[in-house]
Amino acid sequence: MAKKEVTIALIGGGYGAVLHLNGYRKIHGVDVRLKTLVDVDLEKATALKEKYGIEQVISDYREAINDPEIDIIDIVTPPALHPKMVYDAMNAGKHVICEKPFTGYFGEAGDPALIGKNVSKRKMFEAVCRELDKAREIVEASGKYFMYAENFVYAPNIRKAAEFITTKGSRILFMKGEASLKGSSSPVAGQWDKTGGGPLMRNAIHPLTGMLWLKKTEAASKGEDMRVVSVTADAGYVVPRLTEEERRHLSANPMDVEDSITVTLTFSDGTKALVIGTDTYLGGTKTYIDVYANDATFNCNVAPTDYFQTYFLDEEKIEEIYLAEMIPNKLGWNRSFVSDEVLRGYTDELQDFIECVAFDRKPVSDYELAAECVKLVYAAYLSAEEGRRIDL
Repeated sequence: MAKKEVTIALIGGGYGAVLHLNGYRKIHGVDVRLKTLVDVDLEKATALKEKYGIEQVISDYREAINDPEIDIIDIVTPPALHPKMVYDAMNAGKHVICEKPFTGYFGEAGDPALIGKNVSKRKMFEAVCRELDKAREIVEASGKYFMYAENFVYAPNIRKAAEFITTKGSRILFMKGEASLKGSSSPVAGQWDKTGGGPLMRNAIHPLTGMLWLKKTEAASKGEDMRVVSVTADAGYVVPRLTEEERRHLSANPMDVEDSITVTLTFSDGTKALVIGTDTYLGGTKTYIDVYANDATFNCNVAPTDYFQTYFLDEEKIEEIYLAEMIPNKLGWNRSFVSDEVLRGYTDELQDFIECVAFDRKPVSDYELAAECVKLVYAAYLSAEEGRRIDL
């Protein structure tokens, strides 16, 4: 029997939480109760509580996990906190939504400082693989749904490309995906022990996972087994070489992470996917997936799109209106974000997750996808460090 109401506790009150909250507003067919928001910054959390009609704000996530009324724990915290919160929630019998990435290497006892420079990527890769095996056991034993919040899997244009590919019986021959910005607004984005990597882990994991999902969708439609068999990567570390004057327009401050990276995935059918991630792109955000098939081509611009363009000579009276991510001002021509929680996939993502709990069905984006994309990220870091192809 379907649940008429699904009750949510959201852990984390940052930018990701806002995207999720805007998405929850558009859920249809099931009543969503936003009961709890957890954040250590109670002032910031209270402002979100008032704006989105959340019932209560607390600072300890364990209170939410132990609340018998809560159905779903939605985790939008910094990545280093994800694994423990996921395990605690699932062991307590809660369904879990987890933002990307599910896990990563954030340091172990005895590691030297600046682990991105001083801990081998071989050690990181092996540690992450062990963590993923442990996590799989916990997820399976819980009997609850682990729902991986990868919005690219739910972006309308990527889903439409998948519909054409499966209906026509197209074969994907090559894909290219990118996620590039001028850096991050987070003061810890350049520290490996806080983020688990640089722009590949923070941003380019989105198109990587989206392309992985597209290939899995193609394989399922044909009844074939297509998997990634090798990873080759090359990372760049150019920003630290710039003078203060030269880097004044960039937000990137990499201490022990890359500031650019390219990754080539080779699938078992011989086809390729190219992943690009940088913290050196001025002009807002550049996120897309291009698909070259045997009988079609698809260009999926996730953000920004050309849906709404603006031109301003001044910013008078519009200072507080959100225009687009990573745009320093609103002057001149800009491709503005409109309903980006819809166009970037967050709304359909959360609709799927709510329906999974309400109607007891598996999510489109699940633990297996979460685990595989993290494994590929660390295989890429290993490849870049050792200067060779990593066979999986």
